[in-house]
Amino acid sequence: MASLLALIAAASYGAADFLGGIVTRRATMVSAVLVTQGTGLAMLLLFTPFMLEARLSRADLGFGLLAGVMGGAGVALLYLALAIGPMSVVAPVTAVCSVIIPLAVGLFLGERPGIGAAVGVALAICAVTLLSQTASAPSRAQVPPPARLGRGLRVALASGVAIGGFLAALGQTTAAAGLWPLAISRAVSVTLFLTLAVATGRPAGIPRAAVAPALACGGLDMVANALYLIAVRQGQLGLVATLVSLYPASTVLLAWRVLGERLGPWQQVGVAGAVAAILLIVSNS
Repeated sequence: MASLLALIAAASYGAADFLGGIVTRRATMVSAVLVTQGTGLAMLLLFTPFMLEARLSRADLGFGLLAGVMGGAGVALLYLALAIGPMSVVAPVTAVCSVIIPLAVGLFLGERPGIGAAVGVALAICAVTLLSQTASAPSRAQVPPPARLGRGLRVALASGVAIGGFLAALGQTTAAAGLWPLAISRAVSVTLFLTLAVATGRPAGIPRAAVAPALACGGLDMVANALYLIAVRQGQLGLVATLVSLYPASTVLLAWRVLGERLGPWQQVGVAGAVAAILLIVSNS
């Protein structure tokens, strides 16, 4: 069941990222993130009456706060990295780092996947790298100078570590806490981006044409977070996080089917690798 929930979460994350890309083409990054993350927080507040019986310990509260800081920082750093370096470099580095952190935490906590699952994890990391590649190489005019590229890589690494920390922190919360750690983390990240919007003087609103995809993006992202939280409480942190990390597959497939974007040859190999990784992990966990 944990693997199935993780895969549904991955599909939801990928669809949310696809919609988020559409939103950011029509609105500023800060306003887009504020609306999408605010939507998710509003969804959680609707479920508050069903969360009253949950018991939130100090540890759950701490991990929820840590997840909020890590998640908010990860998103902000990702957008900064994309603004500095080429996506074909930034996206794979961020994606792979976000997988390795939960894996490392899981191993530290004593998780030991079988040989088949370990091979699936290694294959998944390769698949995520390939899926994050752009369909075509950047032109010479688009390639940043070495100093800027190096800065972009450092920011991408920091983003991946932060996103991986978000996944790992949520994975340490208890089932007794229900969805409260997720609500706390989202409240923290919304507060961070609202502060950023005020500090930079950026408008918090978005154009009318971006409202529908922004609401759908925020809703799908929160569904994915909730499914991940449930899955990671039932299965191993490293394996669940690895399955969730395959979300770029649904993003590139949606871009192909909906927007008609061409899949590069390496992305096609990445899709095949993701399928093989899923079969290995699910059949050996």
